[in-house]
Amino acid sequence: MKNISFIYAGFLSVITLLWLAANPGLFEVAEFIQLRNFMVQYFGTLSIAIMSLIMILATRPVWLEDYTGGLDKTYRLHKWLGITVLVTSVIHWLWSNGPKWASALGLIEGGRRRSHGDQTGFSQLQGFFAGQRGFAEGIGEWAFYVAVALMIIALIKWFPYRWFAKTHTFIAAAYLVLVVHAMFLFEFGNWISPIGIVTAVLLIAGTISACIVLAGRVGRNRQVAGKIVNIVRLPDIDTVQITIMPEAGWQGHKAGQFACVAFGDDERPHPFTISSHWNPEFPQITLLVKALGDYTETLPDNLRVGGDVRLEGPYGRFTFGQGNDRQVWIAGGIGLTPFLAKLEELALKPAAGEQKIDFYQVAPSEDATLMDRIRQLAHKAGVTLHVWRDDEDGLLKAERVRADIPDWHAASFWFCGPQPFAAALKRDLVREGLPAKSFHTELFEFR
Repeated sequence: MKNISFIYAGFLSVITLLWLAANPGLFEVAEFIQLRNFMVQYFGTLSIAIMSLIMILATRPVWLEDYTGGLDKTYRLHKWLGITVLVTSVIHWLWSNGPKWASALGLIEGGRRRSHGDQTGFSQLQGFFAGQRGFAEGIGEWAFYVAVALMIIALIKWFPYRWFAKTHTFIAAAYLVLVVHAMFLFEFGNWISPIGIVTAVLLIAGTISACIVLAGRVGRNRQVAGKIVNIVRLPDIDTVQITIMPEAGWQGHKAGQFACVAFGDDERPHPFTISSHWNPEFPQITLLVKALGDYTETLPDNLRVGGDVRLEGPYGRFTFGQGNDRQVWIAGGIGLTPFLAKLEELALKPAAGEQKIDFYQVAPSEDATLMDRIRQLAHKAGVTLHVWRDDEDGLLKAERVRADIPDWHAASFWFCGPQPFAAALKRDLVREGLPAKSFHTELFEFR
């Protein structure tokens, strides 16, 4: 979270500072209409810059995971930026239209447009841009309405995922229209300043990214086909276990990573943590899918052995670190999936004497067969297993973890499960002395 917070705040700050450096006249305004013109430019520049970064993030750039801490963090940054641009673009729209409305009502005196020079040489190009203002304003306003509607839909959780995924793509089309809007309405003299250069680079990168999204090419070079080879229902925990045989091209994965999976239907790929260790000699991957939403609730009824699958990935950095000799794992419900993969890995090559691991497997109920497997793997891996059932044991609190593990302050904590649960544990542990960077969690919520 710290990394994406830094990127978020740093990006907004850099754009703001560069814009202020190019527009010192803001601090000398004498009339309201002058202030209005500066505010329209600032919030317009900030909004298109944010939307450009959103488009770049939408292509799921793997290289960025090293900086954000994983694709799950990248998408959390994507969401923050989406909410932010919803606010900044509305403010831009209000600054642009509000004074016009006030002037029409006689509340303020209207301002005049600035002259654009003698229309020769460089000024001729400026004149051309000025001549497109009406066109740019018109298409920009309609693209703004479409983008705002689509962003609101994305934030409404009860809107079915299948429709969210399809409509969300259209934001890329609205963005391309807004690029034209921004290109003609950006303060012409600022194009040769640092803010102009940065804006131009962002517009180019954002345009390329939007085209990738619209062409359906996102993650294409990381996709392979596969077949479902086994399906096991676990009704006691409302979960289905799916085993997939990927075709040649899947390069394997680390325990804790996830894949975006499409099960041969018209749904867009969904992210699922891989619950099995990768063994090239037995190339299969296993997913545990719990009924948690409109898609996963109906998924088991649409699956069949031999069915086609499209895998994309792997993604994620929830990979248990390197050199962390003392670890505490906490799984909340279906959050046990990355730990199951790591248990398989350690069971094949136990790190006895190298790592000391306590694993809290927390859930309201259990599947007997799955729990037998977890116990066997934990025993082989040399991992101390703590089985915690909410109905019998109550809510697991950090106080209990600290009591169970005397050297907890020297451990790295790895949590996967409900975010309120994670927040409560981390808040308590950090307050009692655990470095915040020692608590790792996966933000497995992509909208």
